[in-house]
Amino acid sequence: MDATPPTLDRAAVVTDPTLSGLALCQALARQMDGFVADLYAHAGSPPGVALVAVGGYGRAELSPQSDIDLLLLHDGKRDIAPIAERIWYPIWDAKLKLGHAVRTIKEALALAGDDLETATSLLSCRLIAGDRDLADELTGKALLQWRKKAKRFVASLARTVAERHVDAGEVAFLLEPDLKQGRGGLRDAHAIAWADAADLVVLPEDDAAVRKAYEVLLGVRVELHRVTGRLGDRLSLEDQDAVAERLGHTDADELMRAVAAAARDIAWASDEVWHRIDAVLAGPRLARLTRDKDLGHGLVLRDGDVHLHNDADPAQDPALVLRAAVAAARERTRIERKSLERLAVHAAPLPTPWTPEIRELFASLLLAGEPAIGVVETLDRKGLWVRILPEWDPVRCRPQRNAYHTYTVDRHLCVTAANAAALADRVDRPDLLVVGALLHDIGKGHPGDHTVVGIDIVGRMGPRMGFGPEDTAVLQTMVRHHLLLPDVATRRDLDDDTTITSVADEVGDLGTLYLLHALCVADSQATGPAAWNGWKAELVRELVARAAHVLAGGAVSEVTAEGFPTSAQLERMAAREQVVEGAGDQLLVIAEDRPGLFSRVTGVLALHGFGVLDANAASSEEGMAVEVFRVTSDVGPPIPWDGVVRDLGAALDGRLALAARLAERAERYGRRAVRTPAPLAPTRVLFDNSASASATVLEVHAPDAIGLLYRITRALADLDLDIRTAKIQTLGAEVVDAFYVLGRDGAKITDEQHQREIERAVLFAVSA
Repeated sequence: MDATPPTLDRAAVVTDPTLSGLALCQALARQMDGFVADLYAHAGSPPGVALVAVGGYGRAELSPQSDIDLLLLHDGKRDIAPIAERIWYPIWDAKLKLGHAVRTIKEALALAGDDLETATSLLSCRLIAGDRDLADELTGKALLQWRKKAKRFVASLARTVAERHVDAGEVAFLLEPDLKQGRGGLRDAHAIAWADAADLVVLPEDDAAVRKAYEVLLGVRVELHRVTGRLGDRLSLEDQDAVAERLGHTDADELMRAVAAAARDIAWASDEVWHRIDAVLAGPRLARLTRDKDLGHGLVLRDGDVHLHNDADPAQDPALVLRAAVAAARERTRIERKSLERLAVHAAPLPTPWTPEIRELFASLLLAGEPAIGVVETLDRKGLWVRILPEWDPVRCRPQRNAYHTYTVDRHLCVTAANAAALADRVDRPDLLVVGALLHDIGKGHPGDHTVVGIDIVGRMGPRMGFGPEDTAVLQTMVRHHLLLPDVATRRDLDDDTTITSVADEVGDLGTLYLLHALCVADSQATGPAAWNGWKAELVRELVARAAHVLAGGAVSEVTAEGFPTSAQLERMAAREQVVEGAGDQLLVIAEDRPGLFSRVTGVLALHGFGVLDANAASSEEGMAVEVFRVTSDVGPPIPWDGVVRDLGAALDGRLALAARLAERAERYGRRAVRTPAPLAPTRVLFDNSASASATVLEVHAPDAIGLLYRITRALADLDLDIRTAKIQTLGAEVVDAFYVLGRDGAKITDEQHQREIERAVLFAVSA
């Protein structure tokens, strides 16, 4: 026995440019085999003991940052602890993540009998060193036990798979997919293999496709580990460019399409495996209780699936594909795979224009809501969806490179349509609502402004789909203005007459307004958590109510009556009383009017980690100012105002080094307020003198950062600009700040040179 234990140089393998994907994993496994085998020999190579790799290491698929899972198997005839220590400690000393266990065969099988994770790990046992007979006995008995208890094990595995999909989402359709745990990910391929080992069903003939797809995802995971230097399976936006470059893709979008294609192959096979297993687990009793249900028009519900009748003729019935899809969505099931193949091979093309029946079936599919998403995915898998909508091809699995979208373009459109279906009772034309929802971002598959492109595409699609000129125009309006309500509600003053009248003029009629409102809700909810919250919902509802009043013939002045400052606030201003009061989510400040007052308040709020949603400001002829801020806080409710009130009092009295404190906070927490997972758009400063009759609207689009609002408003104060209203919107790692400002003379900013100086000051403040 050597006096010095062996050493390991993993970096030589990890950094080898000739190795990638499965080949790298296998090379790392071989290297690790040699290392731990030497450790076993260093421990004395005792009889009746076997060192066994399990899990991913057992499969010889060792990614650069993977755990090393080892089982020290023994016959129970000797003290195993000293042997284990001689093996485990050098592995820990090598800074490796070790999963380890010491068991007899009886102990291992007993634990595996009650624990799914242990049971599946033993299915990939691989001897590294020691007693082969002992290891083979465990492997054989573990497989025998798995098959003996197959129904219980596989039922538990099915539940685990379903729960994992809910937690991790879908690899093919998420912008930051979990390569391992997501639906269509590596773990689904493992689960297929474990289900196959149970020998309950004949697996679908997708093995070669699944293996190829698996190696694609494994290769991406390997490069993710190389890029980040840490264990992880979520392919974040910030890492995609580097991973794409290492794998030879032209860009991150190409990488993500490859990931999506692989995940779709695995998910397709996985769905079929679990469908077959569910039928076995349900047993013959359920089959006897379930009778065929004639759905009419060549369709029957049999064994829970939608089947084509034997005498159905897809070649003579162009509506049959959509009829089957609607039936599957309404029954919350799927189109049986052989029937799907018949449709894929023999379905007749749709007529141009669509017949009323086909158009109604299409709308009915979308109005089925969430169940329609899986049906659309199935049709798309077999090339049937793109026959219905050829325009779908450019948006399939198309990433959206920003921090606030959750899904790829195609899945975002499907989820938006499903969300819209739940809002169908709000509108007079549910069919236009769901079709408009499905197509609102269809232009994202092409270069240029996706809205402009989408308007043109929908203008051509509408007539082909059988919509008349008026309905096509409404669909185009939905595409043109799908962001109108949320943008105006969060960036404009709803108490300004111009805001309400401009929205009413753009929309044109009440029916379209309500369609846009429902689309706004559905689209925002499908975008991600940063795009929709109670505050935005409240603002949009208020905007819609006011615009509806005007469209119904009411006077705009009836819905934009000035409520600021209130009479109570005016009285306190007249008394020249300094007030700093926080209540609920609002902060009231009354103080002597001075340059930079607004920025001091925003600075103190930033110092305490508060975000500003909106603010209003006014001043009196007597030199007093009132400002009301609506804020968000990660603390509370209730919001802890005491510290803010104290520090703001000090700031107003000139006793707080605000700029220095904010710089320290930014240094402490990192410059950016949030991580920036995708390339950020350049800062933009926009001026709009048509949005308000009384003020210039200054819009700033910039990366979010600690103290950003303070720096911008201080820059505006340095130029003697008077902020009357501010609307602050955060979209992931970016912000859109809108300020209603007046010049020193109390007038709008119309001089172009003046605007350029303001832009220069704001850009400097953002970059500071």
